Amino acid sequence: MSGPGDTEGTGAGEQGPPPELCPATAALDRMGAVLLWSTEAEALLGYSAKEVCGTPAVELLTAGGDREAALAARDRTGTGRGWAGVRALRHRDGREVRVALHVRPLTDREGRAGWSVSAGDARRIEREAADRAMMRALFEQNPAPVALMDGESRYRLLNAAAERVLGHPANRLVGRHVGTDTSHVDPETTDRVLRQVRETGESVLGRPVRGSPPSGPDRDRWWSLSTFRLTDPAGRLLGMCQTYADITDGYRAERRMELLTKAGEGIGATLDVARTAQELADVVVPDLGDVAWVALSEAVLEGDEPPKTAGPGQWNLRRTGVAPQGEAWPAGLPAAGAVSPTLPNHPLLQRIGQGETVLLPDLDSVIAAAEGHLELAHLFVPEHGHSAVAAPLFARGLVLGTVVVWRTRTTVPFRQEDADLLTEIASRAALGVDNARRYTREHRAAVALQQRLLPAATTDTPAAETAGFYVPAGDGAEIGGDWYDVIALPSFRVALVVGDVTGHGLPATATMGRLRTAVDTLADLELGPDELLAHLDDLVQQFQEEGTHQGDTVGASCLYAVYDPVTRQCTLASAGHPPPVVIRPDGTVRSVEISPGPLLGVGGMPFEATTFDLEPGSTVAVYTKGVIYRDDHDLDAGLRRLTDRLARLTGTDCELDGAGHELLQSLGDAPARDDMALLLARTRAIAPESTASWEFPADVSVVAAAREAAAGQLAAWGLDEVSFTTELVVSELVTNAVRYAGGPIGLRLIRGDVLVCEVNDPSNTQPRLRRAQWSDEGGRGLFLIAQLTTRWGSRYTRSGKTIWTEQPLTADPGVFDLLS
Repeated sequence: MSGPGDTEGTGAGEQGPPPELCPATAALDRMGAVLLWSTEAEALLGYSAKEVCGTPAVELLTAGGDREAALAARDRTGTGRGWAGVRALRHRDGREVRVALHVRPLTDREGRAGWSVSAGDARRIEREAADRAMMRALFEQNPAPVALMDGESRYRLLNAAAERVLGHPANRLVGRHVGTDTSHVDPETTDRVLRQVRETGESVLGRPVRGSPPSGPDRDRWWSLSTFRLTDPAGRLLGMCQTYADITDGYRAERRMELLTKAGEGIGATLDVARTAQELADVVVPDLGDVAWVALSEAVLEGDEPPKTAGPGQWNLRRTGVAPQGEAWPAGLPAAGAVSPTLPNHPLLQRIGQGETVLLPDLDSVIAAAEGHLELAHLFVPEHGHSAVAAPLFARGLVLGTVVVWRTRTTVPFRQEDADLLTEIASRAALGVDNARRYTREHRAAVALQQRLLPAATTDTPAAETAGFYVPAGDGAEIGGDWYDVIALPSFRVALVVGDVTGHGLPATATMGRLRTAVDTLADLELGPDELLAHLDDLVQQFQEEGTHQGDTVGASCLYAVYDPVTRQCTLASAGHPPPVVIRPDGTVRSVEISPGPLLGVGGMPFEATTFDLEPGSTVAVYTKGVIYRDDHDLDAGLRRLTDRLARLTGTDCELDGAGHELLQSLGDAPARDDMALLLARTRAIAPESTASWEFPADVSVVAAAREAAAGQLAAWGLDEVSFTTELVVSELVTNAVRYAGGPIGLRLIRGDVLVCEVNDPSNTQPRLRRAQWSDEGGRGLFLIAQLTTRWGSRYTRSGKTIWTEQPLTADPGVFDLLS
C-alpha cells in the first residue's frame, strides 16, 4: 500500500471516504494483517475471508513499490497516517484489479490500534478527480470575472479576470468585506445586492453598475453584475457568487439612444424660443454633463434671422436656458438672461461660427483655449470645471446660438463620442429653435395686425369710461379672431361690442376685421341690437359662400350692447356669445340673464334683445370665451372664476386699466389656447336736469311754441349763445314733422359736452338731404340744418323715427355769415 507522500486521490488526513465509494471493506491489525473481510471484498478479489484473514494485506498489492511504500507508512506504533489512492490488487485468479483504496488508522474499544480499508471503483474516482481539476481550471482560467464570497459577504476566491475588474490582487481582497473600499466597481451597490440575494434567495441578474478604474485610457466602464447563492444539496448556504460582464459599449449606445429619444420628445414641443432653449439645457443635464447653458442671438429671440456674416463680436448672445436652475447654478457664473460681452475673434469661436463642435477634454485644453483672454474666463468656466464641449445651434446655414456643457462633479472627461452626441442633439434642437423663431416672427406680425384692427384701448365719453384688453393665444397656438369695440352713438349713447371668429391664423384675423367694419357701419344706421345681429348674420353667410371656394369655414359669435345714459338702460343681443357680467356700485356681481341666439352664419333664427337698468358707476364686463375657457372645459366654472375675481378687483374708485390687467393675470394660471378679449365699461348718467322734453300735436302753430320752449330751456342752462341756431334747427325739424309725418311730435334737448336736439314723429320715412334749386319754394331745411350743426342723422324707433342734431355749446361766428 502507498505511503503518506502519495498525491493521488483526496490526500491524507481525511476522516473517511464518502459512503458511496466504499462497497468493499476490510479491517487490519496494527501490523497490517487482515482481521475482517467483507463479502463485497470477497466478490471484488475472489478470496474468501478464511483465505485472507491472518495474512498481511500488503501481499494483495501487485506492485513492489506499492508494498514498500505501504510498509514505510507505518510509524513505530504500527499505525501511522491514513492515505488514499488508486492501486492494483491481485485477484485470486491471478489478474490485476485496479481499485480506489481509502486507508485510515483506527483504535478499537480495548485500545488496540489497526487499520480500516475501503475499496471502490477506481474509474469513478479518477473521473471525479479529473472533474475537480477541470472545475478548478474553469474557475481560474475563465475569461469571465468570477468572485466567490462567504455568507458574511467577505471575498473567498477570485479568478484572474475578477482581479482585473476589481483592480486588486486576490491576496489583498480575500477575507475583506465587499462593502469596504475594496473595489472601484461601486462597492456600495455590490454589497447591497449581496445582502438582498442572501436574504431573499432570489438571484439578481444583469444589474448595471459603474466602475471607475483609477488609471487607464478608459476610466468610465459599465458592468452587468449577476449575483446568486451557492448551497449544498440540503439547501444550506455555502457562499455567494458574483460575475461581471463588460457592457460599456452597449450601455453607452443604449444611453445615447435614450438621450436622443429624450431630446426628440422633450425639445421643440412648443413654438416658444426661450422654452425650447431651456428644454435643451434640461436634456443634457445631468445625463451628459453637470452644468450647461444655451445662448441665443438677440435677433433670434425677436423672431428675426441672425446676421449671416457676423463674427463672434457681433453675435449678441443672451443666455436663455441654463441647467441646473435656481440655487444649484454655480455661483459667479452668469445666469439666465445675461448678455455676453463683445467676444474676441478667437479661433475656437470661429470654429463654432462655422458650424463645428469644439471639444475641450481636459483642464490643459481649457487653459490653452482661454490664453490671452483670461479676463473672460469667469464668464464661461464654472468652478471645478475640467472638461467642456460646445456645439453651435446650426440651422439653414445660420448659427442661431450655442450650447455649452461642462463637467464639474463627474470626474470622467468628455470624449469624442460625447461631442458627437451633443452635435446631434444640438442639430435637432436647432430645428426646434428655428421653427419657434419663424413662428415668433409670423405670430408677431399677426398680433400686430390684430392690434391694428382693434380700437383704442381706452375711451372716455359722457356715457361710459372703457378699457379694452387683448391677449393673443399662447403655448404655440395661432392668433385668433377675437375683438372688442366701443362705438359712440348719437344722443350720448355708446355701443359695446365683443366677438370671436372661429378658427385661428390670418384668415380669422382678416374675417374679424371685416366683421368689425360691418358692425361699425351697421351701428351708424342706429339699428337695434337684435336687428344689427340679423344683418350681421346675413353678412357672415355671404362670407361662408366665399370661403367655400377657398376651403375656409367662417363663423363667429358676437354680443352687441347699447347703453343710454339718459334712460340709464342697456339693451343687448347675443349671437352664441357668453353673457356680460355687471358689477354694481354696491359691489354685488352677477351675470346678465340673456337668451343667446345661434352663432353668426347659422341663419334662419331670430335674435332676442334684452333690456335692463344700469345704475351710474356700474362696471360692465364683456369678454370672449378665452377669458373663461380653461383645460377643465367647464364654462360655468370659468364664469364663476371671472365673477369672483371681478368682485375683488373692480370698484367705483379703481382704475379700469389696472384692474383689467390684474384680472387677466389672475385668470392666466393655465396656458391660454385661445385669444382673450376683455372690455370693461364703467357707466355714467346724464343728470335729469340736463334734459328737457316736450310733446306737440301735428299743427303748424306749434312751431313757434317749440322754438319758445327751446329758447327758454337754453336760457335756463346759460346757453344763450347757441339759442339762435337751436331755434332755427327746432323750427325746421318740427315744421318738417308737421308737414310730412303727423303727430304727436316729440322734442328733446340734452346737454352734455355738446347740445343734442331730437325731434321724433310717427313716420317711418327717412329724411333725405338734397340741394334745392333757386326757384324751389322748399327743400332747404335739412341743408340748412347740416350747415348749422356739427352732425345730424335719424334712427328708427318702435313708433316712428327720431331726427337728431349735435351742436357745440358755444356759438360759431360763421353761422351768421352763412345766414346772411
